[in-house]
Amino acid sequence: METGLVSAYQSGGAHTSRTILLRELGALLDVVPPTAEQDDYRRAVVDLNVLGKKTLNSRRRTYRYLRQLYALDSRVILFRALRDLWPAEPQARPLLALLCSLARDPVLRATAPTILPLPRGASVTADELAKAVRDRYPGTYSWAVAHKVGRNAASSWTQSGHLVATNKGKARASAADGAAATAYALLLGRLDGAAGEGLFKTFWTQVLDAPQSALLEQAVRASQRGWIELRHAGGVTDVGFRFLLRENPDESRA
Repeated sequence: METGLVSAYQSGGAHTSRTILLRELGALLDVVPPTAEQDDYRRAVVDLNVLGKKTLNSRRRTYRYLRQLYALDSRVILFRALRDLWPAEPQARPLLALLCSLARDPVLRATAPTILPLPRGASVTADELAKAVRDRYPGTYSWAVAHKVGRNAASSWTQSGHLVATNKGKARASAADGAAATAYALLLGRLDGAAGEGLFKTFWTQVLDAPQSALLEQAVRASQRGWIELRHAGGVTDVGFRFLLRENPDESRA
């Protein structure tokens, strides 16, 4: 199966035009069953207009951006795992959507080093996020395009819970972690080459806004739900992903 991860060295991404489209993703997954094929998602968005877009061109663009961000294909590990975990913890859905989007949209990922280290309550502007994108991809984006990315990224980080709106713009907040989001972040680390204790120290777990002790607690919960297999004893940590990396796509535990 294809992992769905997009290299951070690749420029471009949906955030040159859109946000993580959290509302649209949720509405789409509400009406399309987990067993659906990729064309079923296209039909739902474009032909049946389940997202209520006003024009055919808008439906087509929305479907294109959703595919860029989430793949919408059960043969892609990132999307299948997102679908596995989506029903389990509604409060974790913003983080699941953000993690998948970060994995698939390099320009959104380029804004993460500006957002994640900020202390709670610290302000951040679209200009700062635009600068992060231009610094990451020098000579690639005009200021106008980079600033649009900055605005869209600020909205996405707000949708995920990492930012909140204030009278002065956006300020750092804490995202709401959960066992489902932790399992997904650990899976992303595994797909990115991490293993063992290192799975709890990746970029993906940093996105969860939680200390390692809390991540371990959530991983225990995820193991109890059957999403991962966690063994933590004698200072050694091992994490397995038999369910999320299973060959049989029809098996479900969420």
